[in-house]
Amino acid sequence: MDTIIQAPHVTFPADAAPQPLTFREKLADGRFVVSTEIDPPRGLLMPSRALAGAAVLKEAGVDAINIGDSPMARVRMNPCAMAVLLQQQVGVETIVHYTTRDRNLIAIHSDLVGAHALGVRNILCLRGDPPSLAGYTDVVGVWDVTPVGLIRILKLLNEGIDWTGKPIGHNASFFIGGAANPNAEPIETELKLMRRKIEAGVQFFMTQVCYDPASLDRFLERAAKLRMPIVVGILPLHSSRHAEFLHEKVPGITIPDEARERMRRAGGQAMAEGMALAREMLAAAKARANGVYIVPFFGRYELTAELVAEARG
Repeated sequence: MDTIIQAPHVTFPADAAPQPLTFREKLADGRFVVSTEIDPPRGLLMPSRALAGAAVLKEAGVDAINIGDSPMARVRMNPCAMAVLLQQQVGVETIVHYTTRDRNLIAIHSDLVGAHALGVRNILCLRGDPPSLAGYTDVVGVWDVTPVGLIRILKLLNEGIDWTGKPIGHNASFFIGGAANPNAEPIETELKLMRRKIEAGVQFFMTQVCYDPASLDRFLERAAKLRMPIVVGILPLHSSRHAEFLHEKVPGITIPDEARERMRRAGGQAMAEGMALAREMLAAAKARANGVYIVPFFGRYELTAELVAEARG
């Protein structure tokens, strides 16, 4: 009698659940994206507060979290290290702000290759605030490379070569962002710089925070000719003093007299007035821009989550 050989039971896996779209894919798909910004900690303690805030913002529906690179030249944890913590522990996509202020060309290449190996893909190319802004009068900025030069380096890495033309083994897959300033005067000079960044290889723009809906609308109308995604920065003001500091001390930020006067008149209701201004900027951005990134003020992540929810509405 022939022996009947039973075929082994084979279990076929169910179709894998579709992966969520990345920040890059959402912009390419024409979706209105929402990101927020979290600053890394200043000390050696685990950034539990920032991680908890990121979890709140993820639950609110952000598409990505921006990570500052020692913003305002105040020393903080390396943004790539913070990005890895957020991606691994919170499961949220990140956009690393990378400045050329503190690094020469060799350090930049080293950082970027390491960041790519750790899964960091979205890089916003910035010059960085001068060390003197934080009172470091004895510290000299490096600025070996301009932001346009940094964009070119990333584009070359995406083509599989370093800045000298030597192969790096594989093509990188960075999504390259550039800064834009809707507050700049004359605006044509800013648009010319944006064109240079596009020629260098930029793939999306994120703007400086703005507090004048009409000016933002004019800027976005002019910039639309560049055919490049633009994500608008929004920072709620929390007091009249905050508004005056940003206007007087922070390069690139201009707050109109009317907005500063509203904050002065608000008195004890200044935080609510700041949120009202932020909502006006959100409405202006939703009319023409491709997204917003909202900067929490002093770690008030719950208020930021409110704006995220409204941006989603």
